[in-house]
Amino acid sequence: MDPRSTALLVIDVQQGFVNQHSRSVLPAIARLVEGWRSAGAPVVLTRFHNTPGSAYETITGWTRLRSPEEQALAAELAPFADTAAAVIDKDQASVFTPEGAQLIRDAGWTDLVLCGIDTDACVYDSARDAYHHGFRPWIVTDACASTGGPQYHDAALLMAARNIGTDHLLTSDVVLSRIHGIPEAQS
Repeated sequence: MDPRSTALLVIDVQQGFVNQHSRSVLPAIARLVEGWRSAGAPVVLTRFHNTPGSAYETITGWTRLRSPEEQALAAELAPFADTAAAVIDKDQASVFTPEGAQLIRDAGWTDLVLCGIDTDACVYDSARDAYHHGFRPWIVTDACASTGGPQYHDAALLMAARNIGTDHLLTSDVVLSRIHGIPEAQS
């Protein structure tokens, strides 16, 4: 992974998505961001906003992620917002909003490393859209979680393995080794 052409996309690590199922990945995500920054590689943070009248409300009745408190970045990530390459506010699952897609194209990134919450929604949808837009998506398996529980996280990784490839599912240790140019241990 080349730090000049590979961005870390931290998807929706917000107060409203932190619960008993997702809280445990916050240290791994913070460690990943710190390691990424030390390599001089770009970090993008996203924040989901569930606008009134959204499909989330009208179809499923889900009305969370509307208050500033729920939309705020988790405390572990808030310190990174000022130095991020971008903070993208979005009202859809995927980071590929018009603004997000433009940012990725203009920056010339070819590889997008994804972590965050929810593995089965915004992370998976962003990885799938990256693939369909011609970018190489990488999902950091130990730096993602689902608010619905581990079964949803595991299901999303199963779908990602099928649709973007098992070799695109990596642990944070492997990703950090690659971005720092450290050869991986041979098994």
